Amino acid sequence: MQPENLRFGGGATETVLHPIVLVAMLMAIVLIFLLPRKYVIWPVLAMTFLVPLGQQALIGGLHFFVFRIIVLTVAVRMLASVFTSPDGVFGGRLGSLDLVFLLWALFRAVAGVLVFSFNPGALIYQSGFLLDAIGGFFVVRYLIRDDEDIFRTVRAFAVVSIIIAGFMIFEKVHQVDVFGLLGGVRAVPDVRGGTVRAEGPFQHEILAGTFGATLLCLFFLLWKSGKSKVLGIVAMIACTVIVGVSSSSTAVMAYGAALVGICAWPLRRSMRLVRWGMLAGIVALSLLMKAPVWFLIQHIDIVGGSSGYHRAMLINDFIYHFPDWWLMGTAENARWGFNMWDLCNQYVSEGQLGGLATFVCFIAMICMCYSKIGTARKAVEGDREKEWYFWLLGAALFTHTVAFFGISYFDQTRVSWFALLAMVVTATAPYMVARTVPEDALRPGFMRWKRAYMPPLASRPKAIFLKQPSHLKP
Repeated sequence: MQPENLRFGGGATETVLHPIVLVAMLMAIVLIFLLPRKYVIWPVLAMTFLVPLGQQALIGGLHFFVFRIIVLTVAVRMLASVFTSPDGVFGGRLGSLDLVFLLWALFRAVAGVLVFSFNPGALIYQSGFLLDAIGGFFVVRYLIRDDEDIFRTVRAFAVVSIIIAGFMIFEKVHQVDVFGLLGGVRAVPDVRGGTVRAEGPFQHEILAGTFGATLLCLFFLLWKSGKSKVLGIVAMIACTVIVGVSSSSTAVMAYGAALVGICAWPLRRSMRLVRWGMLAGIVALSLLMKAPVWFLIQHIDIVGGSSGYHRAMLINDFIYHFPDWWLMGTAENARWGFNMWDLCNQYVSEGQLGGLATFVCFIAMICMCYSKIGTARKAVEGDREKEWYFWLLGAALFTHTVAFFGISYFDQTRVSWFALLAMVVTATAPYMVARTVPEDALRPGFMRWKRAYMPPLASRPKAIFLKQPSHLKP
């Protein structure tokens, strides 16, 4: 059986707020109310990624992490903007991706409550999940409304990453996690095979490395656009450092996916062929391999000591036990095999925690993002700067989809995922216009006859009106 503290989140039994964190949080709250909306992203991202998740206020038995307090603070400002801003909360109407995201979060929360038969602990835990997910996503949707907001957000991520990289280097060298002293997971980093695995402010070293890897394409965009070349270069070095000192194969694979995405730029007009080629390769491997194709993960061990076999078996058991989880997820996945409670795969986690509806919504979000980016890139074809813009957003999305095979986001890392979704929606919105089908395509035969026998009104002769005979006049 999965441990109780992992099922319902566990948590501290008293308020844990370091004085430094408390002062920083109060300053951030003041800035959120005083700064113009476009600059609020700076204190939000700083408090989200530079404060360990363990820093929290316990109120009435409920855990209000610093991130949740920040989300609620921004929510108050959002509510005020309903009455004070002519553009409303989001500067426009919400789209289909926003709806799918809402359905994903609701399906997952409802399934989590039902599978534990309305256990009070599960109800409280899922309420916290909804606050983190829906609150976190719509906060960044509120703060990211145009291209300038996107670049401003990337610059904020760059500064945060540079700070985190510095502390993780210190952790690697001195084996002391400074963030652990502020209430992180541990003050002494994990050591595997004689290698120190730095984790910084995150809950696990894999999440720390994945955070750095998934930002590489956005920092490359910062450099490529010319808006902040120096900051972009330094940030790319920082995220490379974060991946390296985390000593995680998943992070290295995600970093490699980012490089592949950037280098695949010459293939941008042949992506349909690339997709069909990938599908053909998977089919060929399935016919040639003795084991299922997902057991290729078993052979991935870049930094040593990786649990590739566990990840392959996790996917295998997930597929084999489809009847157990498809309706509303399951709490019995620990019985599938050794350590099967460890859901180190985002796709498996979505299905196991929320059932088939949650899994489908999660896949749909990813597919919709790829579709939006592809449509927008084709719309700006010929404008290399804009093409690079959308291509690198797609490469960042590809990096996340690869990382999901090796880890599930269960800490503040999910906010970087929410931010990317918001960036994709905002950047592609001007190009998501309804496509009108020409009348010729609908009725080609009729239109040929119309052009032949019914010339346009402008070319028709004027009507000749005869005078009314005099004997017919009244």
